[in-house]
Amino acid sequence: MAVYTDINEAELEDFLTQYDAGELTSYKGIAEGVENSNFLLHTNKEPLILTLYEKRVDPNDLPFFLGLMQHLFARGLNCPLPLPRHDGQLLGELSDRPAALISFLEGMWLRKPEARHCGEVGAALAAMHLAGEGFPLKRPNALSLEGWKGLWEKAAPRADEVEGGLQAEIAEELAFLEAHWPKNLPEGVIHADLFQDNVFFLHDKLSGLIDFYFACNDMLAYDVSICLNAWCFEKNGSFNVTKARAMLEGYRAVRPLSEAEIDALPILARGSALRFFLTRLYDWLTTPEGALVVKKDPLEYLGKLRFHRAIVSPGEYGLDL
Repeated sequence: MAVYTDINEAELEDFLTQYDAGELTSYKGIAEGVENSNFLLHTNKEPLILTLYEKRVDPNDLPFFLGLMQHLFARGLNCPLPLPRHDGQLLGELSDRPAALISFLEGMWLRKPEARHCGEVGAALAAMHLAGEGFPLKRPNALSLEGWKGLWEKAAPRADEVEGGLQAEIAEELAFLEAHWPKNLPEGVIHADLFQDNVFFLHDKLSGLIDFYFACNDMLAYDVSICLNAWCFEKNGSFNVTKARAMLEGYRAVRPLSEAEIDALPILARGSALRFFLTRLYDWLTTPEGALVVKKDPLEYLGKLRFHRAIVSPGEYGLDL
């Protein structure tokens, strides 16, 4: 359940008077997502998404996230657009939480994507990377090497409760990545969380990207590796090279990857697998039973990490080298 903070109709109607949003006709909570409270609003003008930003989100990051959506939308990327208040501000307050109204994006996320869908995702990711050029605000990636070490320090003492030998394996992996992490690759604004539920399709065609609340500045090819992990493994843990080839070809058709970026893909994919393993591991070990946050199995991403560790050449991802 993604509604951590409830709202009442009177407060919501008062909140809407600060916007040119029309009169409220109905609203309901959206039971997806893990970070914020989200509601679908229907007004006599248009449907909107109301987001209440919860305590896991740093309020200082919100101008970056909201401004980025404006920037990407203005450059032709199909993504939600924050609605300004009458005073021009994008942020308000509701139920003692920072809150924003966002345009409603038509479409649904795919439960069983095929290779052709992965190709569209690759192309859309590349289009986002190009559209992000010139965005003036910066946000470092808090979930890169230094962030991983901090998470691991908190989770390491109990790691072997999840799987025997895990503490030694992950300590060795972190040391390897710290020694071999790529440098001097092209950087820009990345989505950093482009999972299946953050990509909408309408009539079997990609209709837009959502949820930019992990977006930051980092290596563009790192974002590609996140998508390889999120889209190109099957439920049984096997890697689908056909999906990977389609995704990478879709990306390269819009933004070519340099030779250095291609060579770095196995290391980057190991790193992005470790990133999601560690956040899942930390939540798995620290989230109390009965909490609203749904815990995700960290072992799924441990399997992906081990797969990438065995990669000898980036050609194994389906690339024509």
